[in-house]
Amino acid sequence: MAESAPLRIAWLTTGRGPGSYGALEYAIAAIARGLPVQIAAAFVNRDPGEAEPTDRLMALVEANGIALETLSSVAFRKSRGGKLSKPGEPLQPWRLEYDAAVAEKLSRHDFTLGVMFGYMLIATEPLFSRFTCINDHPAPPDGPTGAYQEVILELMRSGSRESGCMMNLVTGDVDRGPAVSFCRYPIFDEQSEPLWESYREAARQEAPFEEQDTPLFREIRRRGVARERPFLVETLAAIAAGTLAVPPAAPADLTGAVEVLVNSETIAGR
Repeated sequence: MAESAPLRIAWLTTGRGPGSYGALEYAIAAIARGLPVQIAAAFVNRDPGEAEPTDRLMALVEANGIALETLSSVAFRKSRGGKLSKPGEPLQPWRLEYDAAVAEKLSRHDFTLGVMFGYMLIATEPLFSRFTCINDHPAPPDGPTGAYQEVILELMRSGSRESGCMMNLVTGDVDRGPAVSFCRYPIFDEQSEPLWESYREAARQEAPFEEQDTPLFREIRRRGVARERPFLVETLAAIAAGTLAVPPAAPADLTGAVEVLVNSETIAGR
């Protein structure tokens, strides 16, 4: 029996840090090991020379023979005389124009699914109505919204005992589109309990402190990064195999599969 064609995806990212780079590198390595996925194109909302971490990611894309598309959202905004939206305000008109231009660039490539990972822009209708896209979010379906920094701070301040990862369908409901898959993991256990106590003690003091510079913040982030990459690959594998639709009737709980991979990679790294 002939093998089915691989799932063709477009990878969308800002590529602003090691998390974005590491996720793409992990996905490329998984594909080399047999993951039935092909990255037809990568889109970056920065231009070459705009930021060193993004340039590094672009080099990774091109070194692996992946078509690269770029369009600086900052330069685009300035060329239109646009403004940045303030929290709670509707997105500015230039954002819809920008996403229409992004959609045109992506239309040059043959793919069935857009994958947003570390893509720091809110997608608007001209983009998500034209392509089916899923977005990585560093929390389970019932968890906090926002970037990973905001999520972790909310978890710390609320005393949460667990966090997770989620891939959701990109819609106009930011971080709340239908969940496609998710996993959960503990952030309060015997290992992290002293870090929680240290954080709580600092919070009880009157002197201000930088929450993102605490051992607890770094440990929660470490646990998330350790899982978000295998979680992404497990999600793509299920979609490629046809066992997970986008959107699904119910989101797939991949916790068990992800923990197996995390544990095996931890053992292999020792």
